[in-house]
Amino acid sequence: MKKILLLCFIIGNIQFTSGQITSPIVKANFGVEADLSSNFFNNAAQPAGDDWYSNGNTGTGQFIIDTSGAAAIVSGYTSNPASRKWSFSRLMRQATYSIVNNRLVLDAIFHRDFHGDDSTVFASGSNKNGMSPSNWTCPVAQGIPDKNDILDAFTHVRRAGPNATDSLWMFGGISIENTTGNRFFDFELYQTDIVYNRSTQTFSGYGPDAGHTSWTFDAAGNIKTPGDIIFTAEFSSSSLSLVEARIWINKASLSITPTTFSWGGSFDGASSGATYGYANIKPKTAGAFYTGLQNTVDTWTGPFSLVRENNTLASLYIPRQFMEFSVNLTKLGIEPASFSNNACGSPFRRVLIKTRSSTSFTAELKDFIAPFKMFDYPMVDANAFINYFCETMPTTAINVYNPISTSVYTWSTNNGSIVGTTSGTSITVNSPGTYYVTQQLHSQCPLFANDSVTIMYEAVCAVLNINITGFEAKLSDQAVALNWQVSNNELVEYSVIEYSTDNRLFNELASIPANKKTGTTDYAYRYFLKEIASATYYRIKITGKNGITKYSKTVLLKNFNNVKNKPLIFPNPSQGKVWMSLESLEKEVVSIGVLDFTGRLVKSIKMQVNKGYNLLPLFDFKEQANGMYLIKTSGINGETTQKLIVGNLSQGM
Repeated sequence: MKKILLLCFIIGNIQFTSGQITSPIVKANFGVEADLSSNFFNNAAQPAGDDWYSNGNTGTGQFIIDTSGAAAIVSGYTSNPASRKWSFSRLMRQATYSIVNNRLVLDAIFHRDFHGDDSTVFASGSNKNGMSPSNWTCPVAQGIPDKNDILDAFTHVRRAGPNATDSLWMFGGISIENTTGNRFFDFELYQTDIVYNRSTQTFSGYGPDAGHTSWTFDAAGNIKTPGDIIFTAEFSSSSLSLVEARIWINKASLSITPTTFSWGGSFDGASSGATYGYANIKPKTAGAFYTGLQNTVDTWTGPFSLVRENNTLASLYIPRQFMEFSVNLTKLGIEPASFSNNACGSPFRRVLIKTRSSTSFTAELKDFIAPFKMFDYPMVDANAFINYFCETMPTTAINVYNPISTSVYTWSTNNGSIVGTTSGTSITVNSPGTYYVTQQLHSQCPLFANDSVTIMYEAVCAVLNINITGFEAKLSDQAVALNWQVSNNELVEYSVIEYSTDNRLFNELASIPANKKTGTTDYAYRYFLKEIASATYYRIKITGKNGITKYSKTVLLKNFNNVKNKPLIFPNPSQGKVWMSLESLEKEVVSIGVLDFTGRLVKSIKMQVNKGYNLLPLFDFKEQANGMYLIKTSGINGETTQKLIVGNLSQGM
């Protein structure tokens, strides 16, 4: 009997430790050997392997991280040594859902942490995994022990083949200052847009279930909704000791038997009696779900070099300074195909990387890299340069202004006319109507997003001798009050109030019949909303008794109870100088980027703003080509993105 029990114990431990793979390995054509170089594997040439960077090795293997500007950054480390303390990120070099060496690549990011005293560390005390991010405390500036000091980090997700249903792999890499003893770190994956504010040292945007998003299941154990994930890793002085996968759940879910994975037996929340916490999971099938390795020899740090804790510059990782791992999300049962019919869904939205003081999952947290975005794919946004024609209707183009080269765009209309192809980033139309476009991230993916563009047309370019003046919109409690004046009111048949949230697509709010007065006449309209948008545009469309229509100016109503630091760009459309009106809660520096139709950065500026309202000279577009531009504004309260039309909209009318 004792022999049988001993055999069962050995078998059980073989099953538990089977995941501990510490030899160099290639997964989904991506090297996991604690080296950054493509076409290079396990200290030897391999002319077909993908990796983080290219070190000039010949072959068909591709590098993933965008290295543009690397030489300038490294040069700046010498000319401006203070820049060595700065943080920056680089995204994936390829477009999302590109095929790279017969593998479908989804997203990737490289992030350099702040160096020296900074606020992206946890304050000494009781900050732990399982707590709500609202309860984490961070100092204004604090050093960090070298065993916990994060230098750089990498994350990449790809499929093992060219199809959206092939196994999904996540790769992670991290360099830590200390190279001796055990090192412990977490890659925490959030479903929400969690952010960290360095000015207030606080987190926001976390999930609703004790600071996280919980996984939910039906009675049969099928996943209903995905939640937050954490991969916790432990590297000893010689090898990878452990990678553990955990998911955030309501503790009651432990009574359910999941269909795609098994519970591992551990549950840790903010306290021993917590309702929500992280439960560890393991695959349903035998075999390893992860691999991992640390460098054993001096290893190239990549084109951005490495900034050490003491702000010295290095081109080589010393042995055991860089650690790399991979996780098979499909085998683990937590990829999108496991919980929906959409294998193209996003497995998570933000990544928070942090270090711990010991092997315990609830050990004190030390350093962290502020949450960064992944799978933030732009949703299709279409626009026609001219939306209104009269007398004649020429052929005109409708374009996707923010295209992804790998997305599939399909157009349709039920009351217009498309000339030629109905797919691609642009179509030609020769009739008024509404045109719809759908976006798929990949030909094998379902609908991701859609948009529409309406072309308006009037047969007669006649003049309506009516003026609309004094048009204004005011907000009082939950009501919107609109007031305007109309001259020659006896010529008016009726008016239509239209509204828009983007100053592009307008919808009818109300139709107002003309009253019986003559001459200049006052009109007013008031309505109540359960929820008032952050910003709404209004305009008046008047139709005369002769059938001719005329539009008022457009007025903007901003709800400052809901939005702070929401910039207003004007004039829009513009043919020259553009200004920005911005309200800030405090003195800060905002970053403003101007991108053209193709996504190319036209101009990047930083401006100091004061608390309260600021009027900023933005850019002069006189010398720029007509078309759509994207204005991105980043500050302590997050990032906003707005469209700007440049050009004379009356041309061709």
